[in-house]
Amino acid sequence: MRIAIVSDIHGNLTALDAVIADLRATSPDLVLHGGDLAAGGARPVDVLDRVRSLGWQGVLGNTDEMLYRSEALTEFAAGLPHLKSLFDVIGEMTDATREALGAERLAWLRSLPQTQIPGSLALVHASPESVWRAPNANAGDAELEAPYRSLAQDIIVYAHIHQPFVRSIANRIVANTGSVSLSYDGDTRASYLLVDDDGPTIRRVAYDLDSECKALAQSGIPHADWVANTLRKGTFVMP
Repeated sequence: MRIAIVSDIHGNLTALDAVIADLRATSPDLVLHGGDLAAGGARPVDVLDRVRSLGWQGVLGNTDEMLYRSEALTEFAAGLPHLKSLFDVIGEMTDATREALGAERLAWLRSLPQTQIPGSLALVHASPESVWRAPNANAGDAELEAPYRSLAQDIIVYAHIHQPFVRSIANRIVANTGSVSLSYDGDTRASYLLVDDDGPTIRRVAYDLDSECKALAQSGIPHADWVANTLRKGTFVMP
């Protein structure tokens, strides 16, 4: 079975449409999403509705949780007081996205599970115990393997860090999907993971960045210029 895992769309409809077009070429038997669907982009409603209309099953992401449970962001931010200015910006953006989505979409986000297990693959957003904490891309083998010991599958896939990779550890594979939007690895293209009998591979998909930045400027969301700057640089920048 060929499985595609698409994650961290963050309200970027232009990038999502480009990935959907690429999926027509790769023809997976199953498409899953890895969470973080709506918050952080110009068109959260359109993205969420598109994912739902496609029937993609998936998992809960941390920015999904903070949309239907605002205290989730406050709880996480409390442990990182030196980043208060960053979390204040994220909070303002989240409030606007929450209002745009409305109660029914928020209820759908609340219904998402934390794990999907199709066959020999396990998908989580960050780790089985937390949608907020996951190993970094440069983590050592022990640090990368430890959060996923409770999962028995041969292939472990997570998202969250916006940096795709595939690594073999302790007789199994740990892979990261990367992100459809807000890439942090220096490559501005959208990223998703394709898993087949040969194992996981990372797909990079170019999209019209200028068009998406224009949509951001016209969206009225708070701090749209920060999001556009991040998209153009392909790495995290402070607001």
